[in-house]
Amino acid sequence: MRILFLGDVMGRSGRKAVAERLAGLRRDWGLDFVVVNGENATSGAGLSPDHAKDLFEAGADCVTLGDHAFDQKTLIGHIDKEPRLLRPLNFSKVAPGQGARLFTLADGRRVLVAQVLGQVFMKRPFDDPFSAIEPVLRAHPLGARAQAVLVDVHCEATSEKMAIGHWCDGRASLVVGTHTHVPTSDTMILGGGTAYQTDAGMCGDYDSVIGMQKDEPLRRFITGMPSKRFEPAVGEATLSGVFVETDDKTGRALSVTPVRLGGRLQPMGPQA
Repeated sequence: MRILFLGDVMGRSGRKAVAERLAGLRRDWGLDFVVVNGENATSGAGLSPDHAKDLFEAGADCVTLGDHAFDQKTLIGHIDKEPRLLRPLNFSKVAPGQGARLFTLADGRRVLVAQVLGQVFMKRPFDDPFSAIEPVLRAHPLGARAQAVLVDVHCEATSEKMAIGHWCDGRASLVVGTHTHVPTSDTMILGGGTAYQTDAGMCGDYDSVIGMQKDEPLRRFITGMPSKRFEPAVGEATLSGVFVETDDKTGRALSVTPVRLGGRLQPMGPQA
């Protein structure tokens, strides 16, 4: 199976990059399944139902969220109506929506997508991600009930992402980190056959401070005082993510490649 995961979509610039490029990538790379993290797609904070619709129309099969899952209040009443939207498993026991779903492709193959939130350095205490993901993986054996398993690990700390990657090794096809918006260079296949990258990066303008226009973040770092709201940068976005090819019989990764297209970062990808 050929799977593309795209990192945090950041504001209008990120949405535009996904809308303009994803259909061509599905065609050119023969993609079977696409997951997009959309938790910053609306003004850099959360996801509106309209922008979720835009991401699906662009070619996403599943959209994951994160700690900003419900910053756009309109999503609270919408997420239960759209099963392709996933919030973190350990967000809250009373949160609407679901944190994992088994998707069935047109040819009958099945893909499990799940997301967990980290605990280290996060602004609010979330439930333990290890115990949250464990029963989901146990219920969907790799290469049996699911031909591929993808886990989005939305964390601040690289060590926590790595630990969850090793916890899932041999039970997931891909474990990929989101949240910090900076792509890491540790793309690899772990010993048990799980593809891994600590952070996929963002789909946004890298002439910025993690996707935000530079002036206000710089002011706050220098003076410690806010002046106005953060605003997403609006220059050309880099499409950042991970491409993985898996074995349908075992679910293990055969290859994994970082993806960076357009914008300011050095191009990477299956055909770069």
